[in-house]
Amino acid sequence: MSIRVIQPGVQTTVQDLGRFGYQQYGVPVAGAMDPRSLKLANILLDNDPGEAALEITIMGPQLEFTEPNYIALTGGDLNAVLDGKPMPRYEAVKVEPGQVLRFLGLKNGCRAYLAFAGGLDIPAVMGSRSTYMKAKIGGYEGRKLEAGDELKFRAPQPDLPFPERRKIGIDFTPQRQYDLRVILGPQDDYFTEAGLETFCREVYTVSAQFDRMGCRLDGTVIEHKNGGDIISDGIAMGAVQVPTAGLPIIMAADRQTTGGYTKIATVISADFRYLGQLKGGDKVHFVPVTIEQAQNSRMLDEAYYKMITDYFDRDRGL
Repeated sequence: MSIRVIQPGVQTTVQDLGRFGYQQYGVPVAGAMDPRSLKLANILLDNDPGEAALEITIMGPQLEFTEPNYIALTGGDLNAVLDGKPMPRYEAVKVEPGQVLRFLGLKNGCRAYLAFAGGLDIPAVMGSRSTYMKAKIGGYEGRKLEAGDELKFRAPQPDLPFPERRKIGIDFTPQRQYDLRVILGPQDDYFTEAGLETFCREVYTVSAQFDRMGCRLDGTVIEHKNGGDIISDGIAMGAVQVPTAGLPIIMAADRQTTGGYTKIATVISADFRYLGQLKGGDKVHFVPVTIEQAQNSRMLDEAYYKMITDYFDRDRGL
């Protein structure tokens, strides 16, 4: 045992970058809602960027460490304290046996990511350690953590090289309005010109109905030409479904693999960092971009990860 769960929080699950290659069998991808924060937490610890970590939602857990290691916390600010002292975010932090990590309450965002040097000793299921709770697949017994659970480090690194330099600037900062860039389609032709203008112009509010499957928005109705039903087809992360009622739903990590509602657009992958941090009451504005712009944003993200990784590799003489 390396970690003992004293209190589990609202929803704390093991997540990596997802379970790919099984959607044709009806198995959702799952994975981190905010992949960027997951990757940064792992890079800080010399882990593979897609290593499994804890995704902590709204109200965090209380964890006691029983083995020395380094940890890193990224994403939303849930007011973490280690032995009663504020725990730094976006840097490697040493933990010793007997220390307790607590989260005092949400300050901003929605989800935090807690990574562990060397990863967690969690079995991979269909190539992933991600938890898909509806089918009880992966993670810790296919569910969110509960009081009394015990987790083990897979290959702890209590002597991580140059730990004092393993820090980066706070990457996630809350915004009064989140401008989510989207590629229009694949069913944008099912909407009237007025409907498309509404989608691109209006500001929507995240409703109380948001979870790992999707995020319902409140606001101005988007007009279809002849209703919102289609023959079911595949659903990507970030797809914006608009049922006949006219209010958008952004599909998230635990989305179903297919669906029968029109999809007016898809949030680009570079903006999943914001999609994964949305909570009730947040404001959303959709901004159409080209495929080339989306690809450039993805490449900028990858260049950022490489820059940080190269910096830490130089410390290790690699």
